[in-house]
Amino acid sequence: MNALNKIENWGNTHRLSFFVIFRVFLGVFITYKGLIFMFNINDLQNLAGQPGLIVYSTAIAHYVIFAHVLGGPLIALGLYTRWVSLIQIPILIGAVVLVNYPKAFLSVGQFMELEMSIIVLVLLVMFLIFGAGKFSLDQIRRDQMQQKNQ
Repeated sequence: MNALNKIENWGNTHRLSFFVIFRVFLGVFITYKGLIFMFNINDLQNLAGQPGLIVYSTAIAHYVIFAHVLGGPLIALGLYTRWVSLIQIPILIGAVVLVNYPKAFLSVGQFMELEMSIIVLVLLVMFLIFGAGKFSLDQIRRDQMQQKNQ
């Protein structure tokens, strides 16, 4: 059994039931941010890269929008939660380190974007480790697989 399976099994046996609430709110928030980015794609492109590198900033902007708009509902429903969290983590690391940190903590005009990015990043890491929880589509799939194997 490799290390990833050991972590997954440990997370499955040690997760808390109230994380479901956080998972649903996180999924809705990520979807909301994806829709905001979709309607303000020019601002996202400016944040994503240098003005001279329009191809890279456009690709990054589309990756962020796609990952958020598709991944948010999947996290909220608890479907492929670990994989979707893994896809979201590089985006949030970029948001924390490259975009929000240079603007400093508690800046009034930024509406606590750095703090929210850090909270979302921590929650994504938690769901990467612990999984979706008992009340999720992942758990339904796992139960069906166990029934087929019996």
